[in-house]
Amino acid sequence: MSGQQIDLNPVSRITINAIGQPGQRTFYMQGRSGAQLISLICEKETARALADALQQMLEELKTRFPQGARYMKQLANMDLEEPIAPEFRIGQVSLGYDEDHDQVVVVCHEMLAADIDESESSVVRFHCTRAQADALTVHTLEVVSKGRPVCQLCGKPMDADGNVLGFCPRRNGHADELVFA
Repeated sequence: MSGQQIDLNPVSRITINAIGQPGQRTFYMQGRSGAQLISLICEKETARALADALQQMLEELKTRFPQGARYMKQLANMDLEEPIAPEFRIGQVSLGYDEDHDQVVVVCHEMLAADIDESESSVVRFHCTRAQADALTVHTLEVVSKGRPVCQLCGKPMDADGNVLGFCPRRNGHADELVFA
């Protein structure tokens, strides 16, 4: 899909979800406009950062453009649609706002290898309502939170038995529960 520009304007649905077991999940961002379904691979941290940025943007829009701020919360099916055939892996995400149509615009840029020129990068723009952006935010934060538990001391992921993957310097190699007196 090298160098393509795709605009889903407006999207009929937009979601982020993951496939696989915690620790081995693959995250996808997906949008539909009419018959066109676009799936993109994204990193978990990219999904979390997007949800946080959308949340902040929606709060700012309430202040700057209060007329569109009174939308109903959407309870939409946020599952991924088949076929999941990703166009590319997301390298960078940016947000915009179309004041004329009261739409949030999520712009996803293709991750490029170091030797490829940026002009060859593909871009997908998802134009969504504030309600859709809000539903995307809530759902994405829920999906991201369903990952592996993290060590309370070092923040590293833990396995199903509660062991830190790698070395936790604050436990100094001890797997037992720590008690602070």
